[in-house]
Amino acid sequence: MTNRPTRLLLNLGHALDHMFLLVFATAVTSIALEFGVSRWEDLMPYSVAAFFFFGIGSLPSGRLGDLWGRRPMMIVFFAGIGATAILTGLANSPLQVALALALLGCFASIYHPVGIPMLVQGSQRPGWAIGVNGLAGNLGVALAAVVTGVLVKYFGWRTAFIVPGAISIACGIAFALVTAKEEAPPAKREAAPTAPASTSMAQLLFIMTAAATSGSLLFNFSTNANYEMLAERFAAISRDPALLGTLLAAVYGVAALAQLVVGRLIDRHALKPLYAGIVAVQAALIALASFVDGWAFYAVQFLFMAAIFGSIPFTDAMIVRYVDDRMRSRVSGMRLAVSFGASSLAVWLIGPVVKQAGFTALLWLMAATSLVTLAVISRLPAAPRAS
Repeated sequence: MTNRPTRLLLNLGHALDHMFLLVFATAVTSIALEFGVSRWEDLMPYSVAAFFFFGIGSLPSGRLGDLWGRRPMMIVFFAGIGATAILTGLANSPLQVALALALLGCFASIYHPVGIPMLVQGSQRPGWAIGVNGLAGNLGVALAAVVTGVLVKYFGWRTAFIVPGAISIACGIAFALVTAKEEAPPAKREAAPTAPASTSMAQLLFIMTAAATSGSLLFNFSTNANYEMLAERFAAISRDPALLGTLLAAVYGVAALAQLVVGRLIDRHALKPLYAGIVAVQAALIALASFVDGWAFYAVQFLFMAAIFGSIPFTDAMIVRYVDDRMRSRVSGMRLAVSFGASSLAVWLIGPVVKQAGFTALLWLMAATSLVTLAVISRLPAAPRAS
């Protein structure tokens, strides 16, 4: 079981991971203005490579986590994502931004298949640990909105990458100092006793991957579009970037608390009815959001983001329940490589969809994605065993 300072830094790492991936989406209007791009939508595809490598990189990252060690991989994560964020802040053209973001995505891919298995190894309450970690990750999403909004307004978009980048490097140094060296990589440890599962590993991996893919699509649709969506639906009230960033940060901060509730429930109940119920509510709330604007939209945005964030812990919890710790990073890596890689499509689609059909069409596309997730969940085992 990891010590408290290590757990704290692992949770902070999750926050930084999600924050860095969304700085561009929050600052895109200012970046487009500096580089002479007339519409921010035309610049959004430049971040697709970051999300693609964030996904596909999970496969080698998970393998290295099990075979080389999770501690050294997390040190590489903190240092690498910090250095590439600084590099992004120093870019002088959209192409340079795209290349730097792609490299950032490679280092960002380390966290999920390595950091989460490291966090839950030996945990007596894995659902709660995953819930707290999910909260930390989504607070990172909130930080991306408020910190980027403030830094862009007062210091320019470049500082929104450079300042957090320096903080991440400092966290990597702290992690190396407080985290004990592993006696052996996870793959070389003795196997823990496990009970037989009611579903084969191949079937379970397919279900988890399909559910995670549709869920990741929805997460990317929402988190990458929420700032501009709120700016449009809130235009009659305010267009101030710092205010909008703060309002969106409040949405993410409060909505992320849903993961604590879900994490506790996962430790006590079967996953399938919990997961299905949350996703059904998701679809209904997103559909409702397409009909409202102003403060009403903002209120519904709180609710549908709580449902989106609340669905996040389930696939990680299933890996904890069904997969031996010696190979969790590799199984996570395989799942994430497909789900995150495919969900990078969402980032590419946002610009063209909004440009051609507006945010109402995007909201309906998000609602349809929730329904796909619900269909996949129907294939889950009826009663997953507790860990």
